Amino acid sequence: MKILVCIRQGLDGEINPFDACAYEEALRVKNAEVTIISMGAPSAKDFLLRLTRLGAKRAILLSDNAFAGADTLATAYTLALAVKKLNPDLVFCGRQTLVGDTAQTGPMLSVLAKTSLITNVMSIDEIGDTVTCTTRDNGTQTVTTPALLTIERINNLRLPSIMSKLGEVEIWSAEDLGADIEKCGLIGSPTRVVKTFENESGKRKCKFISKEELSQVIITALQKRNDTIVNPVPNPQKLDKVFIIGEGPRPFAETISDDITVLPLTNSEDLAKKISELKPNAVLWGSDSISKKVSAQVAAILNLGLCADCTLLETDGVELYMYRPALSGSVIAKIVSRTKPAMATVRTTQNGADIMVAAGYGAKDNLDTVRDFAEKYSAELVTTRKSVDNDILPYTMQVGLTGKTVSPLVYIAIGVSGAVHHIAGMQKSGTIIAINPDKDAPIFDYADFGIVDDVKAALI
Repeated sequence: MKILVCIRQGLDGEINPFDACAYEEALRVKNAEVTIISMGAPSAKDFLLRLTRLGAKRAILLSDNAFAGADTLATAYTLALAVKKLNPDLVFCGRQTLVGDTAQTGPMLSVLAKTSLITNVMSIDEIGDTVTCTTRDNGTQTVTTPALLTIERINNLRLPSIMSKLGEVEIWSAEDLGADIEKCGLIGSPTRVVKTFENESGKRKCKFISKEELSQVIITALQKRNDTIVNPVPNPQKLDKVFIIGEGPRPFAETISDDITVLPLTNSEDLAKKISELKPNAVLWGSDSISKKVSAQVAAILNLGLCADCTLLETDGVELYMYRPALSGSVIAKIVSRTKPAMATVRTTQNGADIMVAAGYGAKDNLDTVRDFAEKYSAELVTTRKSVDNDILPYTMQVGLTGKTVSPLVYIAIGVSGAVHHIAGMQKSGTIIAINPDKDAPIFDYADFGIVDDVKAALI
């Protein structure tokens, strides 16, 4: 069994957390021959070299000036050439990186490398001529090999043993891959960043209250049921012939077009055929896991640009400008597609309870109190990335850029610091209430109401 693991080095110089989980899963497969592969500058050789100590038999660095500036499609093209050359039984990728946060490269790579695909893998249950996995949102799935799996944050990457030895890193160029330079790097990237700026979205004016006022604030917030969904601002100019896949993207579509056609979310081949035949100016998809998977596959089939998790759309009547958070939500990027139709997934929310209670890392010592509080209001308990990373609560409960996006009528953040990657997943909630002992905690900048108090004292 040959397993190829795609790895990206993060801005901190370390392995992307999702890719770390993919690498660990590969190392756990008995009698597997594991190869790790990454694309980057020559300096990334030392990064890969360190990772060989964990058990990979081989490490490959795809490095060439022609690869620089690649978007997800150009990256997938380059990786696909390597996959075809190596001919593995399985390809493991992390679900997404923390740099782009798109979750597109894996599904695109599966199309270009002609493999089966399972995304959002929570566990690998059986491997042979077929592979069976339990996924985050779509149950148990079985596909034939060769297959590509995108792995969720389901484990911790092992540390090297005292006796482990460094392996070797091979460097492959565009020439080594037989790559078409026109499909690589910035030249081959159909999406382009027009500009970036600091993410200031979602901020609110917080009114500080006492814990005695909390119950009434919640009751009042629940009565504002019709005021909780804030639709994006319409554009004065409009695009003709915009397709939406399912009804989820409609509020975004209505801001850029009066000519909207709904297509059902089916398989990638059927949708690619319809889009190719009907030639819309733009196609909008939801941000649920199936839409993300199928949209990336369609983009690879049709060689189109795809912008992920857009929070705002603009048009001048000709071009579609897409705005999305990047770098864990700290910046907003304005993006345009050089291919037509322009395609984007837009930040749609997942259905849940009217009230959600988020137990942040600051609530770790009072989880029973937080659970009792959530039960009192029939609220759904959710959490933050830091709580998940520290094994306090499960990943299935995580809200944020690398978790799920929610918009309940009332969101109560307890012991939540207010990191931008968490804010990205809950900022469209109706009324946001924050409880934190630190009056300067960033979460209060995104809350309608705040209580500055110890977690336990505020809830009892």
